[in-house]
Amino acid sequence: MEISFTGKRAVVTGAGKEIGRATALALARCGAKVTAVTRTQADLDSLLQECSSMCVHVCVDLADWGATEAALQDVGPVDLLVNNAAYYYLQPLLEVTPDQFDQSFNVNVKAVLHVSQIVARDMKARGSGGSIVNVSSLAGLSALKDHAVYCATKGALDMLTKVMALELGPHQIRVNSVNPTVVMTEICRLKWSDPEKAKTMMSRIPSGRFAEVEDVVNSILFLLSDKSNMTNGVSLAVDGGFLAC
Repeated sequence: MEISFTGKRAVVTGAGKEIGRATALALARCGAKVTAVTRTQADLDSLLQECSSMCVHVCVDLADWGATEAALQDVGPVDLLVNNAAYYYLQPLLEVTPDQFDQSFNVNVKAVLHVSQIVARDMKARGSGGSIVNVSSLAGLSALKDHAVYCATKGALDMLTKVMALELGPHQIRVNSVNPTVVMTEICRLKWSDPEKAKTMMSRIPSGRFAEVEDVVNSILFLLSDKSNMTNGVSLAVDGGFLAC
């Protein structure tokens, strides 16, 4: 199945590393003009070296509402949005701190709402429709030890996705989420390389492996594309069958 985004303009948040970076590069390869958003200038600089002809960049901390508003006010017109930026910090339930709680919700939920407002208002005004994909997690669909706040943010994001689909659907703006299991990014390979640590999680995945970055990116591209025109408000598990067990 060939997917083309020629003539489309895309915004990818958290585009400096891992899934966001791979998504930005994949969209560029498929012909989209990509605006890469991240808070680390060095990551943007290296990304632009890879796809300078297709990518423009915005360096901003999405947890800062005012700075985000200023940075993205001229980003349009936008046809495709990938809300990938996220904050990941694990604490046992009884050790959760107010600062970590606020930081997690500010980035994982509030910033998604804000960026989506900016982009969707323009989509609605132009009457052009569009597609938004929120990068959630299996943690939004299944409780995980020491993930109290992270699970809560991703559960909130999944419900936000459904409400966005409900309210934006009449304007031909589709909104879906992808919910991957452990993804073998560079950091996760280190964390999950111990077979004993991985055994419990892996034993619940019928496919017998964790997800690769490409698995998640391909799901994002499908949901963004016109190949999924009747898919709206869905939380797409990229989990190798974890939730089937």
